[in-house]
This record gives sequence, structure tokens and C-alpha cells, in this order.
Amino acid sequence: MKNLQPVPAKKFKKSAVISLEKGKLPPQALDLEEAVLGAMMIDKKGVDDVIDILHPEVFYKETHQHIYEAIYTLFQNSEPTDLLTVANQLRKTGNLELVGGDFYLVGLTQKVSSSAHIEFHARIILQKYIQRKLISISAEIIEEAYDETVDVFDLLDDAETKLFEVTQGNLKKGSEDAQGLVSQAIKKIQEISNKQGMSGVATGFNRLDELTSGWQPSDLVILAARPGMGKTAFVMSMAKNMAIDFDTPVAIFSLEMSSVQLITRMISSETGISSGKLRKGNLEPHEWEQLNVKVKNLSKAPIFIDDTPSLSIFDLRAKARRLASQHGIKVIVIDYLQLMTAGSSSGGNREQEISTISRNLKALAKELAIPVIALSQLSRAVETRGGSKRPLLSDLRESGAIEQDADIVSFIFRPEYYGLTEWDDEERTPCEGQAEFIVAKHRNGGLENIRLKFTGHLAQFSNLDEDFGNEFHSKMNSAISAGNMTSPQDAFGAPDNLDDGDVPF
Repeated sequence: MKNLQPVPAKKFKKSAVISLEKGKLPPQALDLEEAVLGAMMIDKKGVDDVIDILHPEVFYKETHQHIYEAIYTLFQNSEPTDLLTVANQLRKTGNLELVGGDFYLVGLTQKVSSSAHIEFHARIILQKYIQRKLISISAEIIEEAYDETVDVFDLLDDAETKLFEVTQGNLKKGSEDAQGLVSQAIKKIQEISNKQGMSGVATGFNRLDELTSGWQPSDLVILAARPGMGKTAFVMSMAKNMAIDFDTPVAIFSLEMSSVQLITRMISSETGISSGKLRKGNLEPHEWEQLNVKVKNLSKAPIFIDDTPSLSIFDLRAKARRLASQHGIKVIVIDYLQLMTAGSSSGGNREQEISTISRNLKALAKELAIPVIALSQLSRAVETRGGSKRPLLSDLRESGAIEQDADIVSFIFRPEYYGLTEWDDEERTPCEGQAEFIVAKHRNGGLENIRLKFTGHLAQFSNLDEDFGNEFHSKMNSAISAGNMTSPQDAFGAPDNLDDGDVPF
């Protein structure tokens, strides 16, 4: 009978959690921590150079955390920071013996002779901290990913939130000197002169572009109105102008309407076929031909629509970054702000949540250096107010932070919505088929009420040709004088019958 040999044990690969938690020394730079703390205690300039870069948690050694905390407290109180004052501050908090007493502090000051290169050293310490933080977050995500009771979308949201907090809390931009900034400004002015004064993204609305020179990079633009005024119709008309007329890539985040509904509005505006007919599919043969021909420009336009409902600000940032890197988007449109959420980590009431959202939208605009246009609702105070019911800044709903964070706050006002037939100006001009784009706050420019044409059955905003009446009379008089017409129809042709019975929306 053969002797049975023991079966060797199988070798299993270590799990990701084990490799992250055991057997590896966390990233650290203790020698640099000692050098930075020593330099801060012997040279005031060292404190000034790194106090806005570091915070106590970035130090790996707990002893160093307590010492830096003492230095930071002295700096906040505008007190001198040297060996004696730091020791005294540690004594007040009861941490002097914990860090090793005066002997340890003296040892730190003896390790360096000046604060030269202290900022470079501090940034290495910060890098090590970020590495440790990423390892910790990754380990937590791995552990939660194995938990079947955790919702996967909550897990994604939580992961993005934690990573976003690391970025926001530690990656800070330094200041720039005047020489570099002046050269950048002159270069930008030269570029603007080549674009005939259009320094931003053109909207296709002439008077608006003249006022703003286009939507400017890093600007947060708020467009507010009561429901039914045409907020979505305006931004879709604007997006169509940008993408088709100026070949500008546009990203639209729609939290209210589906992507197919939005593109159908654009098709209606581009083809001139009423949205009612498109919804019903009740098109004449020539309209089908018109649809197939005119929709080609729209199908090639660089427009990207995301209709994720209840989008969080963290999801928006992640999606926007991807669109910016992959497709080079130049404008972001959000429809609309009050439907967004601040994420699972948000606390407090709705007003605080809206404040968080608006603040992060401004940060996103600065980060990507593109304009962010966010639609917003107005309060019911507009409806109860007498007079023309023209909206005011105080009507912005749920948070004053929206007005504070925005570079431009604008409103859409259509008198027809309230049954008015005339504008409230001195001439009492008719307001049928017209709207007013009100620039109520403009951080870098003037304020103005700009009148636009509104075509309800196409859900379309366009330029209001104020000189059309003068041009009409001039052309008609010239034709009559030349004896080439007997009626106005001979000069302009019979008007098309555009009334298909559809109700504007």
C-alpha cells in the first residue's frame, strides 16, 4: 500500500483590503515634517509661507499635529511664533509633555538653519497626506462594496463626495504676480480684438451679446422665471444658436424634461413645424420633406443632453469634467437648480442645501473656465404683486446665496402671460409675441431689459427686429413710387398661414 503524501496547502492571493491595510507602511515624510516645524519656530517667514497650505491633520505623527496646532493658534491670535511661545501654548493645552517636552522642540529647531525651501517641503507633506487619505477612502469603499445591504448608487455618491472633499480641502491655487497677470490680460485683449469684441460664448441674441460680450468663462449665470414663462424654451433656443450657428459644444443637464422632449423642441424651432404637430406626428407630405432636410444641421450639432433625475452636485461635477475632457464643451446649462440635490452628506434645511449647490456651481464654472447657466424658479410673490409683475431679485426662491454667488442674474418676463396687451413704457407699444430678458445683476457690466420675439407654437425665442416696421414702409413706398405694385402683397408676397391651432407651451 502506497504511503499517502500530505497535500500541500493552496496559496491564495491576498485580498485588496489586506494589501491596503497590512504589510505596507503608509506614505509619510517624517524628516520633512520635522524640518517644516523647526523652520516655523525659527523664522516668521516660514509661518507665512505655509500656514495656508497645511493643517494639523496632514502631519503623520500625532506629536507633530499638536505642535502645528499650537503654531496655528498663535498665528490666528497674531502672536509671535518661536520656541518659547510654542512651548507655552502647548503647556496651556496640556500637550507639552505629550509631544516630548521642551527637549523635543529644541531638537526640531536644531535640525534646520533657515526656512529656505519650506513651501516645497510643505507640499510634499501635503502630497503624502492626500495619498494616505486616498488609501483610507479606497479601503472604506472596498469594504462597503462587499456589503450587499448598501445601495450601489449611494455607494457611488458617497465615494464621489469623499473624493471631492479631499480635492476641495487640500488642492489650493497660489497667488500670481502682476507681471504674469498683465501679460495674460493683454493676450486676452488681443484675442478679443480679433473676435470683434466677442470675448465670451455668443448666444445668437444680438443685444444680449452686445451687453455681455457673450457668456464669459468662469461665470455663473442664473436665469429665473415663473413656470410657463419660457425658461426652457429660451435656453434651448440659445443652445441651438450656439451649437448650429457658432459650432459651440453645449452640455444640457435636464432634471425636468426627458432628452427626447428637449430635442423635439429644438427640431420644432429649427424646422418651423409646430411642436403640436410633431407630438402628434400629423405632418403633411411637404412637412415630412421639410423635417428630413432641415434636421440635418441639428443632428450634426455638438449638443450633449443628460436627463438624469435628481442629479446631485457631485454627480454633475463628475459628468461635466468628463464632457469637458472628451468633447471640449464650452457651456453648461442646468434645468433647473431647485431639482438638484447636494448629495447624501448634505445637512440642514433646504435653503442651506441650495446655498451649497449654487456655491459649487460657481466653483465648477471656475474650475472648467466655462460659463454655467442655471435655471431657477421664482417665488409666488410675483403673482401676488400688483403692477406689471416684472420680477425682482428679491423673488429668487429658497436662498439669497443664489444672488450672491451668481455673476449674472436674469429674468424672463412675458406680459401676455398675465393677460397684458401693452408694454408699460411711455409709448404703450403692443407686447403680443414678445418677451423681455431682464439683466438684473451683472457683476462685470451694465443692466438692461432686452426685448425678444417669442413664437409660442415653436417654443422659440429669437431677435426682435425693431426696424422691421420702418423697413416695411420704406420698401412699400419705393415700390409704389416705381409703379411696380398695386398692393403691399405685391411687394412682400402673401403671408403663409402658420396658424395650425396649436396652443403655445
